[in-house]
Amino acid sequence: MGIRRISIAFFCTMLQICFGTVYAWSFFQTMLVHQSGWTHTETAWAFSIAIFCLGTSAAWAGSALGRLGPRKLALAGSLMFSGGYVIASAALWLDLLPLFYVGYGVIGGAGIGLGYVTPVATVAKWFPDHKGLVTGIVVMGFGVGALLLSKGLAPFLVVRTEGDLALVFLWLGIIFAGILLPCSMALSDPSPVKAPDAGRSPGDVAEPESTLPYVKSGQFLIMWTVFFFNIAAGISVISFQSELLQEVWGLADPTVEPAVLAEYGATLIAASSVCNGVGRLFWGLLSDRIGRVKVFRILLASQMVVFGVLMTEENPWIFSALVCYVLLCFGGGFATMPPYILDVFGAEKMAKMYGVVLTAWAAAGICGPLYVGYLKDSYPDRAVLYCFLIGILMLGAGYLFSYLLNDGRLRLGRPTLETTLHQYGIPVRSAG
Repeated sequence: MGIRRISIAFFCTMLQICFGTVYAWSFFQTMLVHQSGWTHTETAWAFSIAIFCLGTSAAWAGSALGRLGPRKLALAGSLMFSGGYVIASAALWLDLLPLFYVGYGVIGGAGIGLGYVTPVATVAKWFPDHKGLVTGIVVMGFGVGALLLSKGLAPFLVVRTEGDLALVFLWLGIIFAGILLPCSMALSDPSPVKAPDAGRSPGDVAEPESTLPYVKSGQFLIMWTVFFFNIAAGISVISFQSELLQEVWGLADPTVEPAVLAEYGATLIAASSVCNGVGRLFWGLLSDRIGRVKVFRILLASQMVVFGVLMTEENPWIFSALVCYVLLCFGGGFATMPPYILDVFGAEKMAKMYGVVLTAWAAAGICGPLYVGYLKDSYPDRAVLYCFLIGILMLGAGYLFSYLLNDGRLRLGRPTLETTLHQYGIPVRSAG
């Protein structure tokens, strides 16, 4: 059992590392604009579509996981993700932007969604005693994936192909298929004897089979909203962090060559991806100790301060360090949410409810990158300022909503005034 659990955790982490390379998008952003002649907004749509399809397909995968099993879903996601790169390669050869959207965005993004929710939900079943730690480790791989692509695989392929992005995308599809397919074949669920009761308290009563009442509950809607604001603020930085740093660095030192600025941007992607990964482990562990809601409040409040500094920061080193902290908090939200779902809804509904909450990721994927792309096209001189100002507003809204959350297990039934107040963390004084 011990060796089997460790091997499952390893394969789940490898899956997440490959799927997490989507966060290295800003490595290709500038190259695509220059080579293809697309605008920043047109190019950003590919990333937004990928994240949107990721979130929506993850919602379906969460509901289908119990029926199809982790192996089938992971295989489907791996094939779609790898195939998306191949189709994107053909789109670049043919100079067809809509086909690029279909390949990289729709097919590739949906593949990530099928693959993302599967290892997270599967590893949580294998480690019910250390759910915060193990989900933190697995989703850490998703954050680290951008490091391996932006500082290792992608630069190597760019040099070997003499900058031909069509060939780069083709080789990425082939390499990912060679890694993902064997790892997907190794996935399985633990013995079903104890797994269904892993998240059930001794005093729990039978719960309805449908998850719809839980999705409609106020607690879930607030969880979704808080998750959305944290993701939207972070993903707006992820989608353009390389270009934003190049702009700041160019203003600080106009003598730096564009090729050197691009290298600085790639280095920031790598460093921030490490923080994204480490944040998933650190905040996941911290949430086991102080509670999930407190962690979300810390994430949102501290980022508001950081975004305020980033609005006017002109030192590229300080700018880079603060961006890395934003990614640390971005990863923390993804590490804290899976065990939070387990705490509130129980192990039986973990996969379905986690899949549904990932639609917040889909919505944020449309909102975040597109408003930054619009600002860069419309207000190129003040895009950095406006980007972080909007981020502060989103984080502030998420912080306010976080005070309506609580860590207690949600039980549905005929609501009373006392249970409703308790659900939102409002103390009730006994009549006696």
